[in-house]
Amino acid sequence: MRPESHVRTAAQNIQQQRVTILINKPVGYVSGQAEHNYKPAITLLDEATHWREDESPIRFHRSQLLGLAPQAVWILTRKVCWVLTQDGRIAKQLIGEDSKVDKEYLVRVQGKLEDSGLALLNQGLKLDREYLKPAKVTWQNEDQLRFVLREGKKRQIRRMCELSG
Repeated sequence: MRPESHVRTAAQNIQQQRVTILINKPVGYVSGQAEHNYKPAITLLDEATHWREDESPIRFHRSQLLGLAPQAVWILTRKVCWVLTQDGRIAKQLIGEDSKVDKEYLVRVQGKLEDSGLALLNQGLKLDREYLKPAKVTWQNEDQLRFVLREGKKRQIRRMCELSG
């Protein structure tokens, strides 16, 4: 067998062991690192929460929690589902620069937001010296904004809110 086929086979074996986990993240959990008394959603993952009808030959093991990149996705039922994946191809499709997948968030806010601030949230903000892709930001109710983003920069929504007052 040629050396390049050994490398290809090894890479395929590693790729086949990557996991992608879908989770319905309840209120009170954050997608990434713990913050402000909120637990990370990853703490919800264990053998007891494994979907009983999963037909995958790969069984849950705590080591699979390493390298999971959280992504939020709206499922057709309008329920948010968090996708935690070790597979860079999936992460890139969900949050990569060229991703066509919208990311939707409901955010509780305090204070008054002027119409000009709402317009700024929708288009015109600059983070890390780059203009953001246009967002769709609307009022969900009197204290909650609905953000639909086409990108996912670190702490983007929090930073957008700070910039818009």
